[in-house]
Amino acid sequence: MLLHNIWIAWKSLKRSPMLSVLIVACIALGIAFATTFATVRHAFTRHPLPAKEATLRYVRLDNWDPREPYPGDGPNRLPPQISHRDAMALRRSTIPIRQTATFRARLTVFPEGTTVRPSREDVRMATADFFQMFEVPFRYGAPWSRESDARPEQVVVLSEALNERLFGGRNSVGQRLRIETREFRVVGVLAGWQPTVRMYDMTGSALAEPEALYMPFDLVVPMEIRTAGNSDGWGQTTRSGFAALLNSEQTWIQYWVELASPADEQAYRSFIESYIGEQRRVGRFARPLNYRVSSIRALMDDFNVAPDETFALLMVGLLFLVVAAVNLIGLLLGKFLARANEVGVRRALGASRRDVFLQHVVECQVVALVGGLIGVALAAGSLRLLNTFMLDMTNRRDLFSLDVSMLLLALALSVAAGLISGVYPAWRICRLAPANHLKI
Repeated sequence: MLLHNIWIAWKSLKRSPMLSVLIVACIALGIAFATTFATVRHAFTRHPLPAKEATLRYVRLDNWDPREPYPGDGPNRLPPQISHRDAMALRRSTIPIRQTATFRARLTVFPEGTTVRPSREDVRMATADFFQMFEVPFRYGAPWSRESDARPEQVVVLSEALNERLFGGRNSVGQRLRIETREFRVVGVLAGWQPTVRMYDMTGSALAEPEALYMPFDLVVPMEIRTAGNSDGWGQTTRSGFAALLNSEQTWIQYWVELASPADEQAYRSFIESYIGEQRRVGRFARPLNYRVSSIRALMDDFNVAPDETFALLMVGLLFLVVAAVNLIGLLLGKFLARANEVGVRRALGASRRDVFLQHVVECQVVALVGGLIGVALAAGSLRLLNTFMLDMTNRRDLFSLDVSMLLLALALSVAAGLISGVYPAWRICRLAPANHLKI
């Protein structure tokens, strides 16, 4: 019966092609708008690492000026990063199964024995645990070891793009590379790592692409590496230079821990409170006790990774689809009522109201699905244009893309649009009295 109704619906579309094209176009535009804006919202809100939501935690401490809170909304707002001295103290804890202090630097790379010119590259300073914590894939080699952190060794991991540029994409493990004034050994090459959100550092653009190189965090002191990212601080120091920065209240380091269980998380919170208590005795952390150990999802909310504008755009897209569907009610009603005589004959031959209703609802769904397919194609084109527009800001070509969930959403919206626009006209046509439309 369903196939028969679909066949009748297809014949009906061909019977009035101009009207059918108009109806399909309205639904296609509505689906295109709604799916495009839903995909934009989805790109900002989808979890970049759902498997680690229960275990990865980001640490923030309130080491701010006791006379005034950190600038922002409310007195309990925390600096988004921590100081170097606090990071080194937190590393002493043995509660986390993995932990990393990390920040973004910018250093000069001098390729050896190649025709490639020196270049300034973004560098991620981190510990060996960073790669396993954030499930970073490798094409060649592996991360450096914790022993390399402790020495620290002059080792480096390259992104796939930088390895392509410097070594033609071949296995470069063991190759030498001069960074600033020191020679480094390549120990690994990433395999096209491109998380949806740069969850390990949301202090800048959470949508920016990952860095080109990765180096041991403990090289910060011997190489006097400064941050190229955001930095906040308060107070004045009587000394100048790099040593003063390391011992100041300047916050420029992101700190992550991986905790195996809720009990470990509670123990780690107790460790932090104990550390803050120790620091208070030497004159630091004079503000009321305030710290956070946040999950990735909570951190995305705190850092407002998904701007409010994306939700507003999503609502606009859905409203556009609803308005288009509502406006189609009149067109479909007129189209169905024009076939009143045909429906009267079917009713006289034994078709029930339910049969007539289902036939016309199926016809609306066929129209909606055709419009939905065209709308998905239009949405894909719109997203490609958006990616081109965002390329300069994020250096990413695939920021917005239609995944399975968005395709299913487009299908659901098509069905919903078909129901909104078609249920009332179908109900009206099935309620007509056959005798009024039979001609002798």
